[in-house]
Amino acid sequence: MSKKNKINIDHIDLEKMKEKTSDQPGLIPYAHHAGSGLIRPEDKGKITGRAVSAMHSQTDMQMAQIYQQMQLLADQAKNIQKRVEISERIYQASISFEPLINHIYYLYEKIDGSDFLSMVAPEEWGRKKPYTQFVAEIKLLADHTWDVIRKGT
Repeated sequence: MSKKNKINIDHIDLEKMKEKTSDQPGLIPYAHHAGSGLIRPEDKGKITGRAVSAMHSQTDMQMAQIYQQMQLLADQAKNIQKRVEISERIYQASISFEPLINHIYYLYEKIDGSDFLSMVAPEEWGRKKPYTQFVAEIKLLADHTWDVIRKGT
């Protein structure tokens, strides 16, 4: 052994060497032998960036679902408003019979601008029609509003 490779026991720091050994090698923050797995320090910025990106993606998806639900509710509210409007027009019209729930009727407008409700469809009238305009084919619902099945031409 050459002088260069000779170990000088006086210069060995036993306390420092003790820090580099462990009874539980799985708990030390570095590989404890050549065959150990590679341990790299974590890039906390990259981890945080991925977490924030995933959070935004998830919340964007949830906001889109909420928007779709709001759109559905708005459409339902518009449909109810339309039913109320046609129902008010029908209840101001001339009705010579008692309408029954879930039955289909026909709303017409006369020459003088007033409306009347009939059980006769536009196709069933003969040559002489007592109306100037067919307004709508309608159905009485259980809440006493009217649903437009088809609009007149």
